[in-house]
Amino acid sequence: MEKSFKGKVWKFGDDVDTDAIIPGKYLRTTDMKVFADHAMEGIDPDFAKNVKKGDMIVAGNNFGCGSSREQAPLALKHAGISCVIAKYFARIFFRNAINIGLLIIEADVDAKDGDSIEVDLEKGLVRVFPKENPQEARDSPAGAVPDFLLEILNDGGLVEHRKKQNASN
Repeated sequence: MEKSFKGKVWKFGDDVDTDAIIPGKYLRTTDMKVFADHAMEGIDPDFAKNVKKGDMIVAGNNFGCGSSREQAPLALKHAGISCVIAKYFARIFFRNAINIGLLIIEADVDAKDGDSIEVDLEKGLVRVFPKENPQEARDSPAGAVPDFLLEILNDGGLVEHRKKQNASN
């Protein structure tokens, strides 16, 4: 995984639940394209049509609350989201995101839809470049991602990480 990367901001508020991330009516499939095509449909019906690979979600408190559906982080990952940044994550979403290889960072970031954003994992920093005035970048400290979680993310998630560990034993 790169230590620094950039993308466009998709801004969401507090208490974004898993049904908003991927509505329940799409859970009968295992087709990742279906998940990607309906990501964030419960809040923004146009999200999946407009999101680009490498874009990032910036949200408030309690992102991923609700059910324990693993399909929620899968939908975001397969829609092209490289990272979700929130003040706080629901614990089960946090765990599911790591398990499937989606980077999540806890940070209080002041950003708006369409701003550019840069994450620097080594510095523990999130920098926002406002769309209307990019030269006035704002920095926010980000919680460090522990090395063992970066290993899991680099391997593509927990299952792939365990396979890699087992193969080397």
